[in-house]
Amino acid sequence: MRGIVVAAQPEAAEAGVGVLRQGGNAVDAAIACAFSQGVVDPQMCGIGGFGAMQICMPRRGVHTVLEFFARAPLSATPGMWKRKFIGQSLDGFVFLLEDQCNDVGYGSVGTPGNVAGYAEALSRFGTLPLRDVMRPAIAQSRRGVMVRPYMHYYWAIDHGKDGQVNVADKLRFSETGRQVYFRADGSLKRPGDVLHNPDMTRSLERIAEGGAEAFYRGDMAREIAADMAAWGGGITLEDLAAYRVREKAPCWGRYRGLKVASNPPPAGGGSLIELLHILGHFDLGALEHGGIEHLRILAEAMKWMTIDKDAHMGDPDFVDVPLDRLLSDGHAAALAARIRAGEKAEVARAEEPGDPPDTTVVCVVDAEGNAVSLTHTLGIPSGVITPGLGFMYNGCMSGFDPRPGRAASIAPGKSRGSAMAPTLLFQDDEPCMVLAAPGGTYIVPALAQAISNVVDFGMTMAEAVAAPRIVALSNTIDVSNRITHAVSDALAGLGYPVMRSYQSYAFGAPHGLALKDGQWQGGADPQRDGMALRA
Repeated sequence: MRGIVVAAQPEAAEAGVGVLRQGGNAVDAAIACAFSQGVVDPQMCGIGGFGAMQICMPRRGVHTVLEFFARAPLSATPGMWKRKFIGQSLDGFVFLLEDQCNDVGYGSVGTPGNVAGYAEALSRFGTLPLRDVMRPAIAQSRRGVMVRPYMHYYWAIDHGKDGQVNVADKLRFSETGRQVYFRADGSLKRPGDVLHNPDMTRSLERIAEGGAEAFYRGDMAREIAADMAAWGGGITLEDLAAYRVREKAPCWGRYRGLKVASNPPPAGGGSLIELLHILGHFDLGALEHGGIEHLRILAEAMKWMTIDKDAHMGDPDFVDVPLDRLLSDGHAAALAARIRAGEKAEVARAEEPGDPPDTTVVCVVDAEGNAVSLTHTLGIPSGVITPGLGFMYNGCMSGFDPRPGRAASIAPGKSRGSAMAPTLLFQDDEPCMVLAAPGGTYIVPALAQAISNVVDFGMTMAEAVAAPRIVALSNTIDVSNRITHAVSDALAGLGYPVMRSYQSYAFGAPHGLALKDGQWQGGADPQRDGMALRA
């Protein structure tokens, strides 16, 4: 076996497997997937977005985290939107402003990090040249991209009263968007239609030829900066030229004797480990999966994790994150005792929830045992496409708290908090699980449930990522439509507000690989179009 790839889109999985078959390693395959995902899911991720990855290469003695989050413009100030603040989404992901300038348009854009992250990972840990790794994405872009059901679903979400701008309106924001994503009659393209975006193709070709230098300091940088300046955006040539990938050590925890490595703050790995540590104080495997007590414990653990996240999990270059305390066994034991005693955590939110922002992922293991977990995103799409470049920029500024003095407050050059949690689990110092998930603040609950499903309930990875889930990131417990009404009614009888999703596979979309009986097996969440492929 040359390796195995699981990705949230079949085209991306195919790109990664193709690179493995050409002799590339797990890093080469992950970056090929990443560039392809930006083509086939251009509102989920892309060269205008940001991300993080965890790389483990046992034979080389490498285990590291590369963090390439979007950054607030260097001209940003903590109180610049203070007077515009009106609330926060129930899932805690989006801060709402009265004029929505952090949600759509040039003011919503942070300095992109994906191109820098992809290029650095490849140059340091890959084996193939950038042009070879990008070839599948460029070929896909030239062919055109068929609109898939989930893509259209995401475009067509009606945010209604939740205060956010609909994605369809963001697609209309630019001339390129109106040309690429709409039919001649002005309606959104539909599943089965094909997107043609020659400007995107040319941008990819320029990066393949000139590398990250072209994007951050070359002609592309000048085009980006000129467009931003013309329309009041904060990103300048200085912002682009100053961008650097951050390398960090993973943060570590344990679950049922397995070692867990995930991405540290401002990513979501610390929150994931805290949640697993709390759950580790309960014998979940002895409970009925999806039963009342199982879901009550999950919900309360998620709520306590959320309280700590909101209070502490910011960019550690700007705020003090007490990670050692949050991940300590004493802290987990104290919270578990409160759950066991029946106490209900209080997580108040300002607004009603909407559908979560979107992201995409890839997990790869190769024949040498190298393992990569990658998560990347636009955060939420900004709607902005610079004329001639084809790709949409991130809308990461919506994730900064407009109120000064908080962990998530705005600061120049700061990375916003992110729920991204590319994660590896180890048995006897060898990787045994590789996981990642899209889904905004739903990522951590989704991954924790997938891990527990494998470890506590003996599921395969495919079963684990497909099992019914819940989230509790406020006082409300949100349940997927496959949770029985008898159970949700019983939770309501315990005094919990309960909301039922119309989706059978709701709340994040975990994808993963698990080692079982010496063989790696993959699982892709069924709500997406993803798949696992062997090379």
